[in-house]
Amino acid sequence: MSSILHPDRLFSSHPEERAIARELYAAVATLPIVSPHGHTDPRWFADNAPFANATELLLQPDHYLLRMLYSQGISLDTLGIARSDGSSPDADPAAVWQLFGDHYHLFRGTPTRLWMDHILAEVFAIDARLDSASAADIYVEINRQLATPAFLPRALFERFNIEVLATTESPLDPLAAHQRLAQDPWPGRVITTFRPDPVVDPEYEGFAENIAELARISGVSCDTYAGYLDALRERRAFFKSLGATATDHGHPSAHTADLSPAECARLYHGALAGTLEAHEAEQFRGQLLLEMALMSLDDGLVMQLHPGVYRNHNPQLFARYGRDKGADIPLPGEFVRNLKPLLDRVGNNPDFTLILFTLDETTYARELAPLAGHYPALKLGPAWWFHDSPEGMLRYRHQMTETAGIYNTVGFNDDTRAFLSIPARHDVARRIDCRFLAQLVAEHRLAMDEARTLAHDLAYRLAKTAYKL
Repeated sequence: MSSILHPDRLFSSHPEERAIARELYAAVATLPIVSPHGHTDPRWFADNAPFANATELLLQPDHYLLRMLYSQGISLDTLGIARSDGSSPDADPAAVWQLFGDHYHLFRGTPTRLWMDHILAEVFAIDARLDSASAADIYVEINRQLATPAFLPRALFERFNIEVLATTESPLDPLAAHQRLAQDPWPGRVITTFRPDPVVDPEYEGFAENIAELARISGVSCDTYAGYLDALRERRAFFKSLGATATDHGHPSAHTADLSPAECARLYHGALAGTLEAHEAEQFRGQLLLEMALMSLDDGLVMQLHPGVYRNHNPQLFARYGRDKGADIPLPGEFVRNLKPLLDRVGNNPDFTLILFTLDETTYARELAPLAGHYPALKLGPAWWFHDSPEGMLRYRHQMTETAGIYNTVGFNDDTRAFLSIPARHDVARRIDCRFLAQLVAEHRLAMDEARTLAHDLAYRLAKTAYKL
């Protein structure tokens, strides 16, 4: 037994509930992983080249790790993070890993610690706690294993028992890696997801240039609003041809709009000219959410919306290093009024699926659960990002289930760039769901056979069904 991973971790301390959770977990622990929403690099699987070292693989892509270290005064230059201008600081990967080990105590009590301990123990069979004394030896051992065929990306994909993994790409991405994968006999299923933020958000950096590139890559003129929508349809079709089953939308809010054609055209040309006021940019984004929903009715792509994030809150960090470096901060959310224009048009259509995420837990019981408990088109994504923790997952289940039930949710997704943490994240989710179900069984609110079915659905079937996988 690993000294850093207890077999009963995350289960209740109450003996009866713990025993039930053990039984439920044993039945789902080895189910295939369905990962319908993530941000791993498809080139890893297309190229199948060895990972360079522990630092490049485990530390530098993971904004959960970066934000904690940065919050304690450790610069991203010191951590070897590439800059926006394409330059890279002169940082020795071994020294960066040692620095990580020196500060690993900062992660005590966090989900990040759970995930990293799982990676060390289960993926690399390292039965030692990462700290200042062990960091150098652990770094050498990880690198030794990464150099073997068993740790090539495709071998790990198969070892992790991943049935399907979705990456996420911009409409401006030519999807070269996905095209190579589509022609490769390797049976691993890696699909793309359509993330249109750079071409639907007027406040996204370089919006007008992005639209010019959209016209070029799609072969459709974007001189008019109608042409712009046609270009988006072309790109969606291209993504779908390479396996996409979903779109993904990271808007500041859940605001939707249903505007007249003339107003849509006015806002579009203002967006290209860079003359929109903030409230007009919000209207344009809201209209595009409705347009995406209408397109989903035509092409069948599932729509995901995760609003409520002030992205790149730290302007100095953004200017130097770009996006996704741990400087995104949650905002309050509102869904009942914001989603109404979209729901008025498509909310009653069971052929359309909108999966909602939030970083504002105050909306769980008050707004999201009642909405999803009524509208056929709505499903609820899992506890997400800052709340994909044991405590956050339990709060989610307790607040959502009483009104929306479990079958209006979509199981779990890992939403990560950190490939080796995928099994760890799914393991945490499975353990917490089994803990939640065990409480219902112990309180005689659920029969054991029903709990077994629900544990399987939460770990596997709900995600597969919701994302049409």
